[in-house]
Amino acid sequence: CCGFFVILILGNFWFLAVLYLLWLYLDWETPCTGGRRSQWIRGWTVWKYFREYFPIHLIKTSDLSPNHNYLLGFHPHGVLVAGAFGNFCTGPSFRNLFPGLTPYLHIMPIWFVCPFFREYIMSAGMVSASKESVSYVLSNKGGGHASVIVIGGAEESLNAHPGSLTLNILKRKGFIKMALKHGAHLVPVFSFGENELFKQVANPKGSWLRNVQEKLQKIMGFALPLFHARGVFQYSFGLIPYRQPIHTVVGSPIPVKRNLNPTTEEIEQLHALYLQKLRQLFEEHKRNYGIPEHKSLIF
Repeated sequence: CCGFFVILILGNFWFLAVLYLLWLYLDWETPCTGGRRSQWIRGWTVWKYFREYFPIHLIKTSDLSPNHNYLLGFHPHGVLVAGAFGNFCTGPSFRNLFPGLTPYLHIMPIWFVCPFFREYIMSAGMVSASKESVSYVLSNKGGGHASVIVIGGAEESLNAHPGSLTLNILKRKGFIKMALKHGAHLVPVFSFGENELFKQVANPKGSWLRNVQEKLQKIMGFALPLFHARGVFQYSFGLIPYRQPIHTVVGSPIPVKRNLNPTTEEIEQLHALYLQKLRQLFEEHKRNYGIPEHKSLIF
């Protein structure tokens, strides 16, 4: 998309680039005000094949009333975040399982700076992960909105090794404060198989590679995991993800009472309860998806 924009500028279509820049200026706040989704694009047939490739499944464990707004914490980030995209941005699965709820997948604001690409991702139901954007979604009167936030963020993608169950969450409490301020019910979501899609170059904490990746992540705002998987016609090496099933399990809601000025203690208490419910969700379902009994989440 960026290359196409450069071609417009350098070619004989510079006036189109100027018009788009004007549109970008006028439309700059849209990713923070609910985006601009297209049911036509969300329903493209290509997404059906995308979901069936792995395959991707959405598992419901409890009803979510459309009379409330919800903040869904998605775990883990993985490399591709395929479960979040496949379940919340494409197809009818979420709509069929949770009628009356509209999901919004919050991603890094930097992606909405990319010309043309921003229009594409907004059409799929993605919006900015900024505080303003989350507040806009969760402020919907009458309920019916669901903010989906990948809690571990880009930093957690550096832990996305097959078999890894390490979540970057102990210091992530902004989503708890946001849920309290808006009275949005918290819902833990665990996506089994998310870390199995790629193999990543070994980068343990303290290694030179991990140090470089973490420094780049702080500078650029997103991480650069060195990953590989399979090719188109062979299975030994390439960038196409492995065909590993993904089961995204949506847990039961944690009721949250609105509190415009939560104290540090209240935030800590709700955060601890969220961790407890997330661990409980994982333990209840891990046997169904091939996780050994002795394996547990690491926060």
